[in-house]
Amino acid sequence: MADGRRRAFIGSFTAAGGPGIVTAEVDPGSGALTVLSSVQAVPDPSYLTLARDGETLYAVSETAEGTVAAYRVAGDKPEPAGRPVPVGGSGPTHLSLFAGHVLTANYGSGSVTAVPLRPDGTLARSASGVLRHTGAGPHTPRQQGPHAHQVQPDPSGRWAVSVDLGTDSVRVCTLVDGALALYRETALRPGSGPRHLAFHPDGTHAYVVNELSPSVTVCRWDAAEGVLTPLSETAVLPGTPASDAYPSGIVTSPDGRFVWTATRGEDVLSVLAVQGEELRLVTTVHCGGHWPRALAASDGFLYVANERSGDVTWFAVDPLTGLPRRGGSIRVAAASCVTLA
Repeated sequence: MADGRRRAFIGSFTAAGGPGIVTAEVDPGSGALTVLSSVQAVPDPSYLTLARDGETLYAVSETAEGTVAAYRVAGDKPEPAGRPVPVGGSGPTHLSLFAGHVLTANYGSGSVTAVPLRPDGTLARSASGVLRHTGAGPHTPRQQGPHAHQVQPDPSGRWAVSVDLGTDSVRVCTLVDGALALYRETALRPGSGPRHLAFHPDGTHAYVVNELSPSVTVCRWDAAEGVLTPLSETAVLPGTPASDAYPSGIVTSPDGRFVWTATRGEDVLSVLAVQGEELRLVTTVHCGGHWPRALAASDGFLYVANERSGDVTWFAVDPLTGLPRRGGSIRVAAASCVTLA
């Protein structure tokens, strides 16, 4: 930020009593958060992403008639930068920046939308394209149709990948005339319910956390060819998980030695060690609240948005073992995600 202070931006579900978008200051030594402000410009801003220059924040509005909105974040309180733009899909759960566009993954309609960005970082008046997924999976009623849950660029910046819980697949896409075009679709294990994907820092592997079968699928990633190849699958919980375990977030450590996941029904974070083209479950620790929906990692700390207990908890991570140690928490009702500047 311009004043040299680090900030975190926290999304929440306003329909469940959340304050909208919360801005918090980050203590660089302890990782502690201090709430600075909140703004309720759009309903249910459940997922946020920040522009590379740190000046503009983008938010989905996870509603039946989904939208995306932009905010200026020069001060302690985000200021709306133009009107929200309809995404042409329902229930957007994730967004990212790719090739001069904001991309949204629309869970309800099973689609991915591209909205052009103007040179100043504000949104164009309308979406430039909507790519509709097709297919289904064996897990009823969760997989009766497509449910795009995440979309993001690969580390090379050449491809956009979308993870679809309803079709048990990951789609690799390109941007053609402002619209995403399907290049290749990779099938994962039927009934696994892939939710989110995190790339290894070296850009050669990707880890897909599965919501319907508590596990992570390790994949090889070939950026030159745009090919994702599943290799192995590792459970994120010891023993037999409960039927409502439902993993959610996944992040990798900057040095590529560890992968962390969150699991809601069990209220735990899982520590997985990277061992070549496989993962090994090291241990699980309590998430510090209830129903951890999302994870973020930064500067040796993990941040967890605990939706049902209404808090964001931070953990200091041991760099040798990857084990998180709880530091503290702040109150954010219906917290859904954390983005760090």
